[in-house]
Amino acid sequence: MKNLVNIKGTKQGLVLQLDDQCSYADLLAELQAKVSDPALDGSAEVQLQLGNRYCTEAQIKEIIALIQKNEHLRVSRVRSDVITVEESNRRIQERQSETYVGIVRSGQVVKAEGDLVVVGDVNPNGRVAAGGNIYVLGRLKGIAHAGTNGNREAVIAASWLEATHLQIDDELEIMTDELTVLSEQPEMECAYLHKNGSIIIDRLQELRFLRPEISTFKGGS
Repeated sequence: MKNLVNIKGTKQGLVLQLDDQCSYADLLAELQAKVSDPALDGSAEVQLQLGNRYCTEAQIKEIIALIQKNEHLRVSRVRSDVITVEESNRRIQERQSETYVGIVRSGQVVKAEGDLVVVGDVNPNGRVAAGGNIYVLGRLKGIAHAGTNGNREAVIAASWLEATHLQIDDELEIMTDELTVLSEQPEMECAYLHKNGSIIIDRLQELRFLRPEISTFKGGS
């Protein structure tokens, strides 16, 4: 008989993987049996994985309450592969691009909901912001903020990356001489958010390895 609730132990605690194909009633019945097992006698934080099951807010609260009837267990995180219509629309919007042709002057702000392509320079104290990626075909000397709506995979790329401030999602990096590594013949560079939370600058050629999902080109051979 297939297990409807799989429990895995990790260094951070327990992971409860819930079957996303069975009935909700069957799931609750097995979940209650599993969390009532006397073998679960040590205090642990629980990560709850719902998979592709859509649960209402009330159902999620019911599941959490059922787990936490075991006084040793505390749900710290709920993960789901299901996204809302609003989240889907936001992701579609972020994949669209807008192009600005011209110089972004000091004090000027240019924003885009999705990707932003600037054909020209961004002067000191000029600001560009995008829900997606930022590509500057020129000198980026001002402020750039990519992933403004929470996209931590967003990148900032420029022909000459000489920004004073780089921000991806809510991570801000104030550029210093140590970080701005430009040779006498500066090469195109990109900035991305490392999994450790730091903004890293690398050669633009590395972008296809760092963020392979950016490429949506279907033609050619």
